[in-house]
Amino acid sequence: MRIRPRRAALPLAAAALLAGLASCSSGGPAEPAGVTATLSAQSSAASAGGSAVAAVPRPQHVVVVVEENHPYQAVIGSSDAPYLNSLAAEGASFTASYAVAHPSEPNYLALFSGSTQGLTDDSCPHAFSGPTLGSELLGAGLGFAGWSESMPGTGFTGCTAGDYARKHNPWVNFADIPAADNRTFAAFPTDAAGYAALPTLSFVVPNLQHDMHDGTVRQGDDWLRAHLAGYATWARTHDSLLVVTWDEDDNGPDNHIPTLFVGAKVKPGHYGELLDHYRLLRTLEAAYHLPPVGESAKRAPVTDVWTP
Repeated sequence: MRIRPRRAALPLAAAALLAGLASCSSGGPAEPAGVTATLSAQSSAASAGGSAVAAVPRPQHVVVVVEENHPYQAVIGSSDAPYLNSLAAEGASFTASYAVAHPSEPNYLALFSGSTQGLTDDSCPHAFSGPTLGSELLGAGLGFAGWSESMPGTGFTGCTAGDYARKHNPWVNFADIPAADNRTFAAFPTDAAGYAALPTLSFVVPNLQHDMHDGTVRQGDDWLRAHLAGYATWARTHDSLLVVTWDEDDNGPDNHIPTLFVGAKVKPGHYGELLDHYRLLRTLEAAYHLPPVGESAKRAPVTDVWTP
């Protein structure tokens, strides 16, 4: 029998989050009032003079990997996730990171567009308008690509194909993201020359077997090691960043998820500050001095995990 590690006591702000999440219906997204107030206050304080944006480094490349449906305690400290725990030890591990909704799809949209777009389910297809992280990067002359494992081909717009699910691919729902930037993971680079040629920011979405949705934590951990360890190692010495986060927990009331930053200029440690998908989005926007979209405008970027 595997004994789960004890959960550390959460700060008051996180307690407010848990209380708010517990009051939410699992069928509909809602941002708890306590968290909104706390993170909005942080944003107001940090935005004075633009100091928060200036404090976020500008990586040459960022790769964001989104895993599925597991709470913090099922991954961090688990013997089923040795590679992820090695990343947590080498980078910044957020102990009070939370998803904003149940089920999956609204969380992907929140992270990409700053809004759940009113979705309360995993339905498909959808078409949305408005700015996103991807469109802002492209508009600023920077590169963006989303890489989805098991997607049949570049620009695919179908809802499902084998272990691929469009509900985990938010960029396909926005017409201003070119079809050429909706890529299959089979084309993701595997060596230093390829990593250097990556777009400025990439999302990587494993398939349903490898993102821990249908497969196990160990399968997801093994896949990440096999396919992203090379980039993670390269990033540390090439001014780049790997972010690993989860869409949501296992449909529990906490919605407490792991989030890790690994790479150059990351100060290793465990960080107990509140983080949600909107604040992660705001941090990525701040790195490239992009205007915040949607709810991310009410968040302060993360500034304390970076080395000078």
